[in-house]
Amino acid sequence: MYIKGAVEGAANTELGSRVFVYEVVGLRQSEETDNTNYPIRQSGSVFIRVPYNRMNQEMRRITRLGGKIVSIQPVNLLQELNGQAPNSNATSGENASSEANGKATPVAEQQPKSKDNKGKTMTQAKAKKDVHADVPVNIYRPNAPYIGKVISNEPLVKEGGIGLVQHIKFDISGGDLRYIEGQSIGIIPPGVDKNGKPEKLRLYSIASTRHGDDVDDKTVSLCVRQLEYKHPESGETVYGVCSTHLCHIKPGDDVKITGPVGKEMLLPADTDANVIMMATGTGIAPMRAYLWRMFKDNEKAVNPEYQFKGFSWLIFGIPTSPNILYKEELEEMQQQYPDNFRLTYAISREQKNAQGGRMYIQDRVAEHADELWQLIKNEKTHTYICGLRGMEDGIDAALSAAAAKEGVTWSDYQKEIKKAGRWHVETY
Repeated sequence: MYIKGAVEGAANTELGSRVFVYEVVGLRQSEETDNTNYPIRQSGSVFIRVPYNRMNQEMRRITRLGGKIVSIQPVNLLQELNGQAPNSNATSGENASSEANGKATPVAEQQPKSKDNKGKTMTQAKAKKDVHADVPVNIYRPNAPYIGKVISNEPLVKEGGIGLVQHIKFDISGGDLRYIEGQSIGIIPPGVDKNGKPEKLRLYSIASTRHGDDVDDKTVSLCVRQLEYKHPESGETVYGVCSTHLCHIKPGDDVKITGPVGKEMLLPADTDANVIMMATGTGIAPMRAYLWRMFKDNEKAVNPEYQFKGFSWLIFGIPTSPNILYKEELEEMQQQYPDNFRLTYAISREQKNAQGGRMYIQDRVAEHADELWQLIKNEKTHTYICGLRGMEDGIDAALSAAAAKEGVTWSDYQKEIKKAGRWHVETY
């Protein structure tokens, strides 16, 4: 999954010397926007660069798309405020390794900081205390990234599906890059942006276990969708810089990798835990890593200290059947472990919800809300949400209704399980 940083807005060129950054919330995929032939770029906070002479025009465009501007800052102010490269839940006390296998590269252009002060447009419900002090973080920094090599780049969307999504495996055997399930790595695409500055790094959730797809501790894998959208004014097709680079990268090519980062989405150590997973699209990436660790035979063989005996449930939202990423893997694990793994799809363009509309993940959660609520109340249950932020409100509404039947206020209860480290969210 791609965790986007600051993105360019409607203008292809910046006229004049004054440029501002709008922080916008509320742009989410809905039934109405799902009818368009391109996806909404962001479902939650986005950062849009706007030249002074187009500020009013951009405000009107954002309003048409259902967005709300929560802040406007001059670019130069944001550049002054951003003092370090974007990372996930890293704290100032986490020191990076000074070793790098490649030559140093200039620090990527800094991204505007969102309200959660993580330097990227992603919501992460940060744990209240660091219970994972031994988790590797920021081994490779933007100014000295690890130079890995592409091993393979395989398509995940079947014929008739929507968009381009690739499973990309990198060789990391030549350095000291270590990671665990639920973390992310940064990718720095080659070249410079239109301002002549080095391209910014982009964060992607890791789709492999700590041992890699080959279970030899020598690889890391990503699940990447090519960002593609229609310019709202010119109608021109625009492609994401880093996602396009990765989706078309060739085996043997070099890639600049930073990280790893993130401690919010880590699995509990308890092998008897219940694990609820709700994902849309490439939000499946960390869920795949969890499921491999739980159920893949060769992975289990190298983890004698972790033999999962609990219950896991994946609710996966996708637009069409050919867009079910890792379908064969998921269904094989379900068949092999029917008592421990439950798999539920929400296929928006093929299935109908109770009201006769499209079946989104929040509708599927509403269908099973009472059962999910009973699971969530169990102190051994951890819930993970990854993908489009637009699903969060619907999930909360469904669980609110279920909790209310027992006189429980969901919003209060949710705060409690967040504090207990049992509610994990990474949305964008």
